[in-house]
Amino acid sequence: MKTYGIIPSRFGSSRFPGKPLAMLAGKPLVAWVVEAAKKAKSLDGVLVATDDDRIASAVAAHGGRAVMTPSELPSGTDRIACAAGDFADDDILVNIQGDEPLIDPALIDGLVAKLKDDARWSMATAVTPIKSLSDLAAKTVVKVVLDRDGGALYFSRAAIPCDRDRESDLSSGLYVRHLGIYAYRGAFLRRYVAEPPCDLEKTEKLEQLRALWMGARIAVVKTNDEGVGVDTPEDAARVERILLDRMA
Repeated sequence: MKTYGIIPSRFGSSRFPGKPLAMLAGKPLVAWVVEAAKKAKSLDGVLVATDDDRIASAVAAHGGRAVMTPSELPSGTDRIACAAGDFADDDILVNIQGDEPLIDPALIDGLVAKLKDDARWSMATAVTPIKSLSDLAAKTVVKVVLDRDGGALYFSRAAIPCDRDRESDLSSGLYVRHLGIYAYRGAFLRRYVAEPPCDLEKTEKLEQLRALWMGARIAVVKTNDEGVGVDTPEDAARVERILLDRMA
């Protein structure tokens, strides 16, 4: 069994073109993500899956390894499966978002441990508590309902679970937001990318719903760290300040 962290990274972005190469505290964004992922103790290797030579060159210049993948691949999950190549059924592949330079390596290790320690799960992901009613209502914040074993019952952009009789009580522990990191067993990842998107996925625009529709069990790791993603130049400036403070 091998465990790999794979970072999908594309040059194109409607809100922030060229985002992976945005310079933060002297290094491109993608290099910071690679550096953070390499600190995870559970990973045997870290790859960047990209369709752009500029990103591949930047990764190599900062001591990382990039694998070129076709630009027409429909999702980041397809990109990591392609980059991983001939992986084994019992390998674990972790899809690490390319815009999360402050990702906690311990979260990566927690996802890997879930799959190593319990054969019930096909994949694993993470959640953090929702702290405001505005986030609960926002369609950009993906909510998750959990079962008694800590597995995902459903993901939605809607406010779930819905409290029929009163304003939702955020202190109840029922309301959590999804964090976009996934760990897959090799055998399931191969099945997943061979399956076309289902109607639930196409409606909510959430690819993890394909896994539930297929009958997969998704383990959920809880964390209090919301993460700090880079979606805009303003986000990049904010993350750079955090990185500079850490370096001081």
